[in-house]
Amino acid sequence: MLDIVIEARKASLGPGMDVKRILPFRLRRMVGPFIFMDHAGPVDVQPAIATSMDVLPHPHIGLSTVSYLFGGQVTHRDSLGVQQVIRPGEVNWMTAGSGIAHSERFEDPAALAGGTLEMIQTWVTLPEKEEESAPSFDNYKPEQLPIFTDTGVWMRLIAGDAFGMRNDVKTHSPLFYLHVVLDQGARFGLPTGHTERGIYIAKGSIEVSGRTYTAGQMLVFNKGVDPVLTAKEASTLMLLGGEPLGERYIWWNFVSSRKERIEQAKADWKEGRILLPPNDNQEFVPLPEERSKPAGDPSPQALS
Repeated sequence: MLDIVIEARKASLGPGMDVKRILPFRLRRMVGPFIFMDHAGPVDVQPAIATSMDVLPHPHIGLSTVSYLFGGQVTHRDSLGVQQVIRPGEVNWMTAGSGIAHSERFEDPAALAGGTLEMIQTWVTLPEKEEESAPSFDNYKPEQLPIFTDTGVWMRLIAGDAFGMRNDVKTHSPLFYLHVVLDQGARFGLPTGHTERGIYIAKGSIEVSGRTYTAGQMLVFNKGVDPVLTAKEASTLMLLGGEPLGERYIWWNFVSSRKERIEQAKADWKEGRILLPPNDNQEFVPLPEERSKPAGDPSPQALS
């Protein structure tokens, strides 16, 4: 029934900002079109450390970033000139396409007044024909996202289609992405009609086929199975998956179906051909140095 269980690993985006990294994983790089997943927080955001938590302007190609907050606020700025305060329950979908740079800063006064930050960020790969599409950014409010409730179950459709629900979040390939909250004892299943499906346990624990799985684990299920999940306690889950898009190369913040495109992106960032956000262009993350390339050497630490 289970293809693999992925244990979240610790990654650091900077001082004060450690995250749980779920994807990519060496034995399972993608689930459907999802190639990256980070869980940041919960962490108390205090003025004294807020600046050190900022993610400075950095580049992306060949993917869409999807930011979803449980708590706190983050200010997004990108090279299109977009400035957007990201709040809990919203979907913030940035398609990098041919290249974009963005920053994420913790500067809102209300968020700094003892607020708690908790965020899930995923990267969704683009179909080959759209890897060089024009960059874009869209913000979707909670009222634009359908919610379903049943006894002990609450869920919000973040993107795609699942359980008969759809929304207007613009996606580029068949997928589903859900935020699910279960009361203790509640039973739940997976959406059907998708080739690859995974569950990330953000909080709590669930039982599947007599075994218990806990926060920080992702369960990836084999095609065609119909598991029953039982919440052992109040639990928060992120369900995601969809249709695979084929092999992708990933290096730092770059994703592409072509190795040579990754090399071009490195040169573009190093030479300043990917523009910085016009309202956040005084500092940026430099291209990581490659001092050696042993076989199987991982790419530098990816940023959100």
